[in-house]
Amino acid sequence: MYDTLIIGGGAAGMSCALVLGSAKNKAFAKNKRIGIITHQKTSHLQTALFNNVLGLEPGTTGTSILENGKKQLATLYPHIEQIDKEKVSHISKSSDVFIITTNKNIYTSKIVVIAVGYTNLLTIKGLESYIEPHPRAAIEKDRIWLKNTDHLIEDNLYVAGSLAGWRSQFAICSGSGTHVATDILTLWNNGKHTKVHDKITE
Repeated sequence: MYDTLIIGGGAAGMSCALVLGSAKNKAFAKNKRIGIITHQKTSHLQTALFNNVLGLEPGTTGTSILENGKKQLATLYPHIEQIDKEKVSHISKSSDVFIITTNKNIYTSKIVVIAVGYTNLLTIKGLESYIEPHPRAAIEKDRIWLKNTDHLIEDNLYVAGSLAGWRSQFAICSGSGTHVATDILTLWNNGKHTKVHDKITE
């Protein structure tokens, strides 16, 4: 049983995982089991080139971010379980627990974050009732979003990144994943607004 399972290892999903991981020393997050299914073959980062993102060296590729992100997560926050080479096919709910079925395994989690791409090729069954035309994409691109309010689809089911209705911009999607992570941390912290910062100490 996971406390939170993130589906998607792109900008939004990985940012969410990094922030959740960074809260490992907080009393309310210390014993939480967190996982991320990093299947990302359809991520738009696969073909991206970044020259306009604060903090990234011009010429950085999306492919390198995908690989380095997994290494960063494994190095800094190894307690976050990375599930590779699995693709989610179905999500359902039983009582207050989500059941996530992949091509290889079945997982259960109290909280789920959907952070996959916003194309109409979304194949995760169980999400059909939330799918609508994307509000911030050109109609001819036939993009979708999962209808939500402030990233929340229903209790304990979140969506992050472009699939949450945001524009497909790296910094926006990363921020969206971070936003969801802080919402989850706030939930774990009994509703007390929570963020996690690292600081230089002398």
